[in-house]
Amino acid sequence: MVMELVDPDGILLRRDVIAAGYDDKALRRQVTGHALARIRQGAYCLRSTWESSSREQRHLLMVKAVCRQYGDDVSVSHLSAALWWGAPLVGVRADAVHLTHLDGEAGRRQAGVVHHRGACHVGDVTRASGHWVTSPTRTALDSCLILPRRSAVCVLDWFLHQSLTTIDELRQRAIGMGNWPGSLPLMHLLALADSRAESPGETLVRLLIHESDIPDPVSQLDITDAGGAWLARVDFAWPEKMALLEFDGLRKLTTDLREGETALDAVVREKRREDRLREAGWLVIRVTWDDVIHHPARTVQRIRAFLAMADRRPCTG
Repeated sequence: MVMELVDPDGILLRRDVIAAGYDDKALRRQVTGHALARIRQGAYCLRSTWESSSREQRHLLMVKAVCRQYGDDVSVSHLSAALWWGAPLVGVRADAVHLTHLDGEAGRRQAGVVHHRGACHVGDVTRASGHWVTSPTRTALDSCLILPRRSAVCVLDWFLHQSLTTIDELRQRAIGMGNWPGSLPLMHLLALADSRAESPGETLVRLLIHESDIPDPVSQLDITDAGGAWLARVDFAWPEKMALLEFDGLRKLTTDLREGETALDAVVREKRREDRLREAGWLVIRVTWDDVIHHPARTVQRIRAFLAMADRRPCTG
């Protein structure tokens, strides 16, 4: 029966159904019976898989369906490859599948697929789950060609922090892309990247500060007490002012939970950690996603006032 042709990812192609001797009526019965969902022309997915998937997961299902339709002459690339590797897309949505044609076919966009043309060197593509995917280095650079600046730096930071590439590898490959459309800002973007950023939120905070007249802070600083005992690693700090900034993201209350810990436990743990830092003489300011995304100017003013307050503190010791 038709459902036996569904692949391990939950994808089914019409051409395979026809080749197996079935017809479009058999497909329609599975769609109207809610066993399958049509996700693009000629491609279907198990409805249970599709409906339980996140936006990013749905994009990857679409990518796999498109790759099966096009075969081995294409590589997943750009934003689609970024999601394939697990990189965050901040402030943008991957509404179309991005493919780079390995045969040099001209770029175009049609039927929800962006077809890119770009020379692929040895090491630019790798095999993953039966498909060609651009390497982390090439993916990061390709994404920078089409992303807004802040979104691009978030992608660069993520690939660097995950140790999937290095800044030297990125710079060396970028040299060979110097005459590509959109490549002019590449070296500037690479100069802004920082492998120490542990989340896109930290990247956005760093860029917000960098774009203002506020002195650049030290990232991921280890802080000790007067006796040399380790207290914490903080997101950003101005050691000469005994001032630090922490980014409050959902990651600290979800993926960073310790074994057996609840979100409330994590809040209490963060509160105690902050108390220890304050007792050691540090001033603390916290910035949230809402602050960075929706109130950047106000957030800059807050940080500026916070550092001014730190400067006004009487010297101790």
